[in-house]
Amino acid sequence: MGKKNKVIEIPSILITLVLLLFLAIILKLGYVNVAKEVDGIDIEEFALNRNTAKVTLYAPRGSIYDVNGETLASDVNSYTVIAVLDSSRTTDPANPQHVVDKERTAKELSPLINMSEEAILNLLNYKAWQVELGPGGRGITELTKSKIEALDLPGIIFSSSTKRYYQKDNFASYLIGYAKKNDEGKITGELGVEAYYNDDLTGIDGYTEYQQDIYGYQIPTIPAVTIEPESGKDIYLTIDNNIQLFLESAVKKLDNDYTMDWITFSVMDAKTGAILGSASSPSFNPNKLDITSYLNPLVSYQYEPGSTMKMYSFMAAMENGIYDGNSTYESGVYKVDDAEIRDWNNVGWGTITYDQGFAYSSNTAASRLAIALGKDKLASFYKQMGFGKKTGVNLPGEVAGDIDFNYRTEIATASFGQGITTTPIQNLQGLTAIANDGVMLKPYIIDKIVNPNTKEVVYEGGREEIGKVVSKSTTDAMKNLMYNVVYSGLTDAKYFKANNITMIGKTGTAQIADPNTGGYLKGSYDYVKSFAGMFPYEDPQYIVYISVKRFIGNFSEVAKNVAKVAEEIAKYKNIIETETEETNVITLDNYLNKNLTVTKESLTNMGLQVISLGSGEVITKTYPEAGSKVTSNTKIFLKTNSNDYVMPDIRGWTSNEVITLATILGIDYRINGYGNVTEQSIEVGTSITSDLILEVNLSP
Repeated sequence: MGKKNKVIEIPSILITLVLLLFLAIILKLGYVNVAKEVDGIDIEEFALNRNTAKVTLYAPRGSIYDVNGETLASDVNSYTVIAVLDSSRTTDPANPQHVVDKERTAKELSPLINMSEEAILNLLNYKAWQVELGPGGRGITELTKSKIEALDLPGIIFSSSTKRYYQKDNFASYLIGYAKKNDEGKITGELGVEAYYNDDLTGIDGYTEYQQDIYGYQIPTIPAVTIEPESGKDIYLTIDNNIQLFLESAVKKLDNDYTMDWITFSVMDAKTGAILGSASSPSFNPNKLDITSYLNPLVSYQYEPGSTMKMYSFMAAMENGIYDGNSTYESGVYKVDDAEIRDWNNVGWGTITYDQGFAYSSNTAASRLAIALGKDKLASFYKQMGFGKKTGVNLPGEVAGDIDFNYRTEIATASFGQGITTTPIQNLQGLTAIANDGVMLKPYIIDKIVNPNTKEVVYEGGREEIGKVVSKSTTDAMKNLMYNVVYSGLTDAKYFKANNITMIGKTGTAQIADPNTGGYLKGSYDYVKSFAGMFPYEDPQYIVYISVKRFIGNFSEVAKNVAKVAEEIAKYKNIIETETEETNVITLDNYLNKNLTVTKESLTNMGLQVISLGSGEVITKTYPEAGSKVTSNTKIFLKTNSNDYVMPDIRGWTSNEVITLATILGIDYRINGYGNVTEQSIEVGTSITSDLILEVNLSP
């Protein structure tokens, strides 16, 4: 008898419930598919966020150049030295991929990354897969990387990134400033032009947006969307690399030879107001950020100016008709109310004229004039000359100084720069009025701003007249008085005399205020000493201002360095005041298509240095060009009709000469430091190809 099939009956209510559940799921899926929002969540946005990846393409920051187009700050590739320590990285013992000889590695890397062998060994002995060799091995240049690679050390590799790089280290560092990466990885300016023009230098970031699968890989069938970044604007400063170098060298020499709290030395174009250079000590290296003060000496230092203010108190007397340079007074002591104003030597020079009083830097002469003038007229003239308010130069952190004075004794001391404060930039601005027949110019630091994407000049700096603040007859008289200060031989100002050009000016010595007593410090060197001058005398082209605090030494040494800088500028700019010097100026002929051998011999006989490029015999390009005026010992570049150019030995060359060579050869260059070339990345005799980058290290 066969078995009966057992029939399982499913209750109809259960079937109904299952069908209703499936129907609900289908309805829910359909709703989710068409609905914009579910349970408060934007479904479309949620889906895109899950499947869309967005990568930021950081915009290059604009570069900063000097007035001649030499790079001062730019974004560059930098490298970090990494040591692979785990031996499992090596699969072929004949070709090790980890650090094998730690002692040798430490010894050979030590001088290149400025770390001790011991410090490197400590890192190499870590129990890790790999280590960064920091701090010295972080942010190294292409040149240093090449040197390390040449050592062929097993296990030494590099990671790359972008950083802000300053080609000349502590060169004009307070003017340029610095920029560094913030917490979001964006390079941001924090001092100087980098900070003031951060918005212009910062570009517009782009991005790449693409769809990715659940593993994070881009889906190839869905095209990516890319918005390219726009580079930041390039800024050209008014700084002249060569003049800045003269200033840096002078400051460095004084800083090395003498002790002082600080020194600041600046040069301005007298005819435009352009700041051509400004050096100071202490300074800092923006590549290392070894900064001790965030105050820019040019605009943020305010101090009692001392006797340089006599230029303005004497001019105030002239403008108000109370000055007679030939009238006499009794020097030495001048009593004002209950105070005694004394000349700097305490006893004076007997009965002398006011013109002589200026040459001697007599405090009593200035005080007598100021008392006769009165508070309102003296204060008004000081303000008219730009003191007591900001100049508006395009640098952050400018301060206004303080020229408030009320009592008769304060009026008397204000006449020789005591009891008031000014800044270096204000002194430079005031001097422009003397140099320009009474027309005062606003100082500026930006030559132009250029959009690198379109090459459009979006801003251009230039001469900006504040106005006629004093008469020509007064400035002519003041220039004569300033000439007598330097050339009368009555004071140490005689050391500011320069060869071949006529420097005029006024010295200043100001006591340093005692913050505890309200009086003045009494130490032998408790002074701020300064010099405000210009040259040449007949038609001033350049203004100089130097000040130094607590200089332990004879101020004549400062004067000699100022005179030397003036001589260097005069030679560099072909300012010639004597017939003898005129004979040393050579006007270049047109040497194109001429024979190299004959031309080279002729130029050498003139006392010029000839740099011939290529093995050809016919000259195809010259620098400087025909008609240029040069002095003896100048380098003359002659490019010949050759297909093969090789790298010459450029050790000892200046940065401008390096740039000229690179431009003629059509190769990129990178300059580190300032001064003269000590190292070159392309070896002497190497054939030149367009893909080469010439990197050089300079030092004073």
